[in-house]
Amino acid sequence: MRPARPDHARFRPSVSPRLAPLPRTPDVVVVGAGAAGIAAARRLLARGLAVAVVEARDRVGGRTVTTLLRGHPVDLGAHWLHAGPINPLVRLGHSRGEPLRRAAQESHLMVGRRRARRDEEAAYGRAFAVADRAMTARAGSGPDRPAAAVLPPGLGPWGHRVALVHGLVSGRPLAEVSLHDFPSMEYGDNYFIAGGYGAYLARLAQGLPIALSAPVRSIAWSQAGVAIEAEGLGRLQARAVLLTVPVMVLQDEDAIRFSPALPAATGAAIDGFTQGIYEHVVLHWPSAPFRGRDRLAGLTGGRLQPPGLLTRVDGTPFHFFELDAPLCARLDAAGAGPDGARRLARAILAEYVGAGRLADLAVPAVSEWRHDPWSRGSWAVVPPGHAAARDALKAPVAERIWFAGEALSRLQWGTAGGAYDEGERAADAIAAVLAAPR
Repeated sequence: MRPARPDHARFRPSVSPRLAPLPRTPDVVVVGAGAAGIAAARRLLARGLAVAVVEARDRVGGRTVTTLLRGHPVDLGAHWLHAGPINPLVRLGHSRGEPLRRAAQESHLMVGRRRARRDEEAAYGRAFAVADRAMTARAGSGPDRPAAAVLPPGLGPWGHRVALVHGLVSGRPLAEVSLHDFPSMEYGDNYFIAGGYGAYLARLAQGLPIALSAPVRSIAWSQAGVAIEAEGLGRLQARAVLLTVPVMVLQDEDAIRFSPALPAATGAAIDGFTQGIYEHVVLHWPSAPFRGRDRLAGLTGGRLQPPGLLTRVDGTPFHFFELDAPLCARLDAAGAGPDGARRLARAILAEYVGAGRLADLAVPAVSEWRHDPWSRGSWAVVPPGHAAARDALKAPVAERIWFAGEALSRLQWGTAGGAYDEGERAADAIAAVLAAPR
């Protein structure tokens, strides 16, 4: 049996912003205080609208949260600021003077217990470049099909590794990901932020009207405006509601009840997404054989290959050992829980570096977003044949119910930057409708 709450929920955020009280008569209720909800609230307030944000968790940030471990800020959810040139949180961070740093381009590659040779590193890089070009070039053209269908056959011994890594960053194996939806987010354009991504988002929530520990249970929209029932708050009346909760939560009809039910097309768009999985096993490992901060490590040639390993996070002894959907399915089938993830990380690392090198390894935290009742996954994945779902959810329901979040972002899906961008887009759309003459 897995625990009643996910392992990451044991930890408190490193930054808890001061929040404003909710207005008595809001124009808009924003459901969810993650990246999309924070962005929407900031934008709506700037447009002169009264906003009430209601959040089910007892903190802001959603799947972006920073905690303190052994005195260091560590992200338990989102950590990369992807797609720097189009990511609004990178642009905003630069304007605010936030401590952003570009992600390292150097990486580590091991074949079994030895460092890869230069010719192996070159072949490894070429395989990724060829695969990325093939999938990016065919995304959006021709019939929709699995992204795996266009992986070139001539990738050599690195083909398995290419599919493994792309399956991790896509949230599902490539056979389960729409080719039309394949993301292209080059690592040269990515950033990290000192002090943690979650702490940055929490600072952006400073002073916003947010009620915590107030899950929304029902939304009525049969009359003019909307009526929202939230635990601890009772009934909120507003002219419009913006839902920024993950679509995996919306797939559960008992999570938020709509009266009347959402239109069939909207429900079909929501139901077509699948659960994306990308979990952190946080390692504290001072003697790890990897040098240089924030470098990716590829461990290949062993019985099991970890799909991702980010080493020396911010120059500290912390590392992120990543779990993809297949590894999580293996753990869940065995009922292994977070301790099973800890054992699995140790076993895989021992195969590559030897058990003797793990004497000072500790695993203080494991993320379990797939078991978190307020997220039910790391992000939303579009399976083959469902590529239109993101745009479908951008259409409001009766100009009273809007949706936002990473699931609606075509260019930045699965990221906090994509969620923030969608929150701003939805806020502008709502403001335009509410400002229009009746």
